[in-house]
Amino acid sequence: MLLISYDISDDKVRTKFSKYIRKYGRRVQYSVYEIYNSDRVIDNICAEIEGTFEKMFSKSDSVLVMPVSWPNEEKIIRYGYIKNEELDYIFI
Repeated sequence: MLLISYDISDDKVRTKFSKYIRKYGRRVQYSVYEIYNSDRVIDNICAEIEGTFEKMFSKSDSVLVMPVSWPNEEKIIRYGYIKNEELDYIFI
């Protein structure tokens, strides 16, 4: 699993980034996504961020990509609406 969190100041860039990430995972908060996918797809996502989106970021923008290893996934504690949602798995 991968967690992606972003803070992007430009509305247009933020919307484009959000739409891109939404194709691969699900939004768990306004600027946080969970992605369950293969290593190849995750590598492609990181390459797209570096190759396309990073060029559009201002000096104050940030994106955090945090891998969460599969064995530790059960240790994630969830509260609120996300606690009861079913996980959608996307394998490409």
